[in-house]
Amino acid sequence: MSYAESTVLQTTALQTPVLQSPSLNLSADSTQKVNYAKNEQNVITQLFADQLPAVRTGFFNIYMSQGVVVSPHWHTNATELVFLISGEIQTSVFNPFTQELMTYRLKPGQVSQFPLGWFHWLVALTDHTHLLTIFDVPTPDIVYAGDFLRTLPPEVAARAYCINPATYAQAVAPLQKPVILGPPPGCSPAAGAVQGASAQAGYPHAAVQGAASPGPMYPGTMPGVMPQSVMPQQGPAAVPYPPGSGWR
Repeated sequence: MSYAESTVLQTTALQTPVLQSPSLNLSADSTQKVNYAKNEQNVITQLFADQLPAVRTGFFNIYMSQGVVVSPHWHTNATELVFLISGEIQTSVFNPFTQELMTYRLKPGQVSQFPLGWFHWLVALTDHTHLLTIFDVPTPDIVYAGDFLRTLPPEVAARAYCINPATYAQAVAPLQKPVILGPPPGCSPAAGAVQGASAQAGYPHAAVQGAASPGPMYPGTMPGVMPQSVMPQQGPAAVPYPPGSGWR
C-alpha cells in the first residue's frame, strides 16, 4: 500500500463516525465564534472542529488595522496558509535551514505559507485588512515568542547572549500576558516602522519579496513545504490549542 493510499484510509477512518452521525452538519458560520478582540477594528474569529465537527482543517478570520501585528509565534503541529481577502499585509517567516528571514508583501488574492515549526508573524499595512489563516489540522498548537521572552530569566539572557539583565528585564516588562495582536496595551512603537513603501526599512536584514517568490524547494514537495523527514519535531514547550477554548 502506498503512502497516499494509507493516508486516505486513515483520514476516512477518522471522518467516518462523524459523517455517519444522524446529526451530521456540513455548514457553519466562521464569524460567530470570537477568538480574540483587541478592539472593534482588530478581531479574530474562528472555525475549527469545535464549530464544525466534520471539518478536518480549520482557519481564523483576522480583521486588522494599519500597524497591528499578529505577534511572532510558531506551530508545533501545523502548516499555515495565509490568504489575503482585503487590504495589504507583510508576512515574515524565518527559514531555519538558510538562517534567512523571508518577507513577502501581499495584496488581495495572494497567499503566503508558513511551514510547520517555522517562526513567523505578519503586519497589516492598511486599515480594513481581512485575511484567513488556514491550517492543515483541526486543532493547531501555538508557541508565542512573547511568552518565551517574558519567562526567560534575565540572568540566562545575560549568560547566553551577554545582555545586561536589568536591560533585558526592562525590555520585556510590557509582556505581562500573551500578546496575540500587538502591540500590547500602552505601547507606542516608532511610527512608520512597517508601513507603505517604507516596509522594507522595518526589516533591514531581509529583502521584501514579491508574492510570486516560491520560497525554498524540496524534492517531491510543494514550494516552501518541508518533507516529513526534515520537519522539526514537537517539543514539550508547545502550548496546546484546546478544542472550544480558542487560540490562546
